[in-house]
Amino acid sequence: MQRFDFAGATAVVTGAASGIGAALAHALARRGSDLVLLDRDAERLDVVTAAIRAEHPDRHLHTHVVDLADEAATGQVAAEIGQRHPRVRLLINNAGVGLGGRFDQVTYDEFRWVIDVNFRAVVQLTHALLPALKAEPGAHLVNISSLFGLIAPAGQTAYSASKFAVRGFTEALRHELVDDGIGVTSVHPGGIRTRITENARVGSGVSHEEYAAGRAQFEKLLTIAPERAAEVILRGVERRRGRVLIGWSAKVPDLLARLLPASYNRLLVTGLNRGVVRPATAAAPTAAAPAADVAGG
Repeated sequence: MQRFDFAGATAVVTGAASGIGAALAHALARRGSDLVLLDRDAERLDVVTAAIRAEHPDRHLHTHVVDLADEAATGQVAAEIGQRHPRVRLLINNAGVGLGGRFDQVTYDEFRWVIDVNFRAVVQLTHALLPALKAEPGAHLVNISSLFGLIAPAGQTAYSASKFAVRGFTEALRHELVDDGIGVTSVHPGGIRTRITENARVGSGVSHEEYAAGRAQFEKLLTIAPERAAEVILRGVERRRGRVLIGWSAKVPDLLARLLPASYNRLLVTGLNRGVVRPATAAAPTAAAPAADVAGG
């Protein structure tokens, strides 16, 4: 498969109002792509769009304000994009949300909200826009999974379930779409400085003290700038990488999970408590911590 050509491409990016999504939008504009940007935060999306238009007045930009937790609204926006852009060269499903709390501390509705945004919306948008990808020679699909699509620590049942699902979905699509000439990349960021911890919900059964302690620990993981993450992702797209891990905070736990699939979490927690493993590579949160790696909602 030839290297991906960004120039003149139509790129669809979800969760584009902040974090990795905003950084991807800017980086794609610099590479000559036209943009279709989605987010639920209209005000922040306007700021990103205005900045890109000021720097790249020749780029075509379209925006859609949508809450991806709303299945009907997501379907309507997907249909509008498909009609307006019958040929899409790049789709990046980046939007994501977090939820702090053990499985017995969250309600079913809270759990389902994470699955809806992080997985169902990815499937829904990919299914709706797949004809537009197939119509564009050399197209590419990127789904942002997570560090927690590689490991599954305590307190992250909903988030890990959604991100492992994204990983499996993406890997299967990679095998299915190879004959169509469509590249597919699964991305697993480590500790990226995004707003996901600010926007994360807290399980109804989590105490304020437990959440505060968990969040303080998680914020130590946020060492990688979104702009750096975006560049790593787009280099992976250009080279048609099947999987992209961002930072040692993703690479080290991934290696441990493959070597010690049943006991990696105990090793990470022990190393963190003893100071042997740095927080930036430990990925061993407390039960009430929100997810801290990907951008999006």
